[in-house]
Amino acid sequence: MSVDEDTRRWAQTWKRVGPELELIRLREVRDEDNLLSLKLLARAFNHATRTSIPDESSGLVEMQRYLGKVPR
Repeated sequence: MSVDEDTRRWAQTWKRVGPELELIRLREVRDEDNLLSLKLLARAFNHATRTSIPDESSGLVEMQRYLGKVPR
């Protein structure tokens, strides 16, 4: 099977299952217990806000520097 055939099959598969996956995603978003999620993430968030100060070598700093140059 050629690369083009593989790509075509891949695209056809996603076209076929995409709507089903979107329904699953919407159901999961709708059914999510947001309060529980916030409770589970609160400790990690609070820790990060107290201890994380990116330095000049941080990948985040580099990404922001790069994205700041991209025209809007």
